[in-house]
Amino acid sequence: MRRKEVLRALGIFQRATADQLWRMLRPTDRHDRITRDTVNALKTSGLVRVETRLESGHQLWVLTEKGHKEARTLLPKSVRISALRKLRVDAEGRPVKDVGYDEHAAAITSTAAVLTGAGYGTPLSWQTEIAHRLPYGYTQYADLTMRAPDAGVPAMLLEVDRVNEPVDDLVDKLRRYHDWFELLAPKADANKEKAARRQGAAVHEFRLWSRIYPATGREGYVPVAFVFTGKTESQRASRMRRLEQAARAYFAGTPYPWAGFTSVDYHQAVPVVVTELERITADPAGAAGRVWRRLGRDDWQSLSEALENPDGERLYQVQLREARRRQAEREAAHREAQRPACTQCGAKFTDERWQQIRQSSWRGERDGLCGPCAKEAADRAKAERVARRQAEEAERAAAEAAAVKPRRRFGIRRRQ
Repeated sequence: MRRKEVLRALGIFQRATADQLWRMLRPTDRHDRITRDTVNALKTSGLVRVETRLESGHQLWVLTEKGHKEARTLLPKSVRISALRKLRVDAEGRPVKDVGYDEHAAAITSTAAVLTGAGYGTPLSWQTEIAHRLPYGYTQYADLTMRAPDAGVPAMLLEVDRVNEPVDDLVDKLRRYHDWFELLAPKADANKEKAARRQGAAVHEFRLWSRIYPATGREGYVPVAFVFTGKTESQRASRMRRLEQAARAYFAGTPYPWAGFTSVDYHQAVPVVVTELERITADPAGAAGRVWRRLGRDDWQSLSEALENPDGERLYQVQLREARRRQAEREAAHREAQRPACTQCGAKFTDERWQQIRQSSWRGERDGLCGPCAKEAADRAKAERVARRQAEEAERAAAEAAAVKPRRRFGIRRRQ
């Protein structure tokens, strides 16, 4: 194990046991021996020290001032380094046991460790206690923020709960996250944002969160995960059910109002998944296993499956195409019912013939005839006109011939 990896991890998480560092940095190893050797070597170099020994027997490692300075040079500027844990001594110069590390902090680091060990990013993918400031004077801090685009999770906020605070507090956290996701970005046009609500994901372009976190690749806001640990399995299960019932307004999405649609609009919802640290560590696949449950669903799934929305935009597009197809069929059936039939032969009008009589501004005697019958009637009328004209011309020619006929000779003699 490279010492840089340990220094970076301690720079981000401030404190960790060798077991946590092993799960985070070398999850394929069968035990944490190499990790312990590495931290002991760093201790010899004066870069890390043991802050305390936990009740579990694990030593808790922190950076020294020298190690803190080196870790700062190893971390990208985009990653915030945690505060230095300074060594405290009593009046006689003996180290004082630090009691600032609690089970909640341990659970946070363990959560990051098991997720990283399952392939969700690297230690650099994590940050702790990121502030989300709200306009009404409250700042919501996330226990962990994860960015693991290669694992299909561009961003996720995590809250670790040891089943020791009211469920209402968890609901309030989710409400504040939802409020923060609704905030407009600086100089965003509120009117355009309001209009964009009808276009689903288009609205996110106007929101503050899209300037800070990458696009999720799915409908909705950045997902929030609640990781429960401690107490009994039944107590954790009860807690998840109560959270699900109380927070439905923030994660459930909105059903589309049209008849025949079962799809859900998740664009303005917070995808919420829950798991248990005990469930993750017991599963052979760890956090990559089917250890996540999306609130609103019954089954345990992998994280990527839990974050997908099979009943969301994808289903909506299928149902929209089907609804349009059915509408087109109804319109075609109605059109066919209105299509005229020929009064002579009974055949239905072609589209071209129907359009002709629609466009005509004068009603004619052949408007009730189909194309062939109308042509036949027109040809017959034309033939009749030709015959009539020919007869008239013959009659006129006969009359003209009679008018110019020579007089008889006896008639001339009589006049003499």
